[in-house]
Amino acid sequence: QVQLVESGGGLVQPGGSLRLSCAASGFTFRSVALRWYRQAPGKERELVAVITSDGGGKTFVDSVKGRFTISRDNDKNTVYLQMNSLKPEDTAVYYCMTNYGAPYWGQGTQVTVSS
Repeated sequence: QVQLVESGGGLVQPGGSLRLSCAASGFTFRSVALRWYRQAPGKERELVAVITSDGGGKTFVDSVKGRFTISRDNDKNTVYLQMNSLKPEDTAVYYCMTNYGAPYWGQGTQVTVSS
């Protein structure tokens, strides 16, 4: 079955960096786009970044442009979200997601940006 497992979250000071990973299994990874979402307490889930199946196309929400990058390794079935210059407003649970006939979500990983 389709599985997405995020890792790499944690507590970081403002201005710091984290790299999130999402390991995928159960489907043809290289055939689908991957997305990172986040949900802060009391807020709706927000699309943060998208990467196309071949990695050639990437889009970001305006609030993270220039700070976050998204990449994928189709040999390792893994998508990454590199987050630099983190701000307190980046605090959220981060989820990876894909559409493979139906939407599939990981369990999420907590990112907390605080001094």
